[in-house]
Amino acid sequence: MVYTKPQLFKPPKSNVLTMTPWFAPVIWEGTYNLDILNEQFRQSNMVVGLTVFAIKKYVIFLQKFLETAETYFMVGHRVKYYIFTDRPEAVPNITVKAGRELVPLRVENYPRWQEISMRRMEMISHYSQQRFIHEVDFLVCVDVDMRFSDHVGVEILSEVFGTIHPGFYASERKAFTYERRPNSEAYIPQDEGDFYYAGGFFGGTVAEVYMLTKKCQEAIMADKNKGIEAIWQEESHLNKYFVYHKPTKILSPEYVWDNNLGSPQFLKKKRFLAVPKNHSAVRNK
Repeated sequence: MVYTKPQLFKPPKSNVLTMTPWFAPVIWEGTYNLDILNEQFRQSNMVVGLTVFAIKKYVIFLQKFLETAETYFMVGHRVKYYIFTDRPEAVPNITVKAGRELVPLRVENYPRWQEISMRRMEMISHYSQQRFIHEVDFLVCVDVDMRFSDHVGVEILSEVFGTIHPGFYASERKAFTYERRPNSEAYIPQDEGDFYYAGGFFGGTVAEVYMLTKKCQEAIMADKNKGIEAIWQEESHLNKYFVYHKPTKILSPEYVWDNNLGSPQFLKKKRFLAVPKNHSAVRNK
């Protein structure tokens, strides 16, 4: 392979954080060589699972989600799309590339969208232990009401990774919408926490995702038994988990963005974009 030699005293980025205090890289455009990473990944012959929940009217987002994933997600690698849905007959019959597969998984729906949101941890945990561990090496867990708009590849993969929420990338801790009630299992004190992570993009090895989702699900159920629901449901519990179980890789806001937030100069790529929608039209329907 032919590529430019790394320069010890010429870092590719100097205007943004590229390494956390616990030595986890923060992934930005220009901080990696995709050719090297792709070659390493191909030699390992691994498979990536992409989980997404399309329950009730959220099935309307599947067509665009899957079409754009085929264009931008893990191009050239083997992928299984695990689609959790209460309407498997509504999963679009799109043609996927060789080595890629659509796998609808029928699940129950719930009256409240908040309950559906929280149950994602339970379902991912269950299937990780029962099925995913036998079929894929990594899991990438994302929201369905999004579209891929640029490359998302093996540079994201690590033991366990999280994504910086686009609404809080420049915020101080006190502005994070962590769960602040001490009686909740998702509680994070005012002087703790590193970043505010998006609940709609996390992942890692199947074993690590199983531990993450199991821990979050146990915390969600403990709260439920106390009559408490964390402020941002499973996202609150994910943030609590990452305070005490640091991610081994962190994805920059390039990997989850909303065009309503504009186009700041530091953002060179918008890889996974929120789809404009009327929340009241798709929730609880």
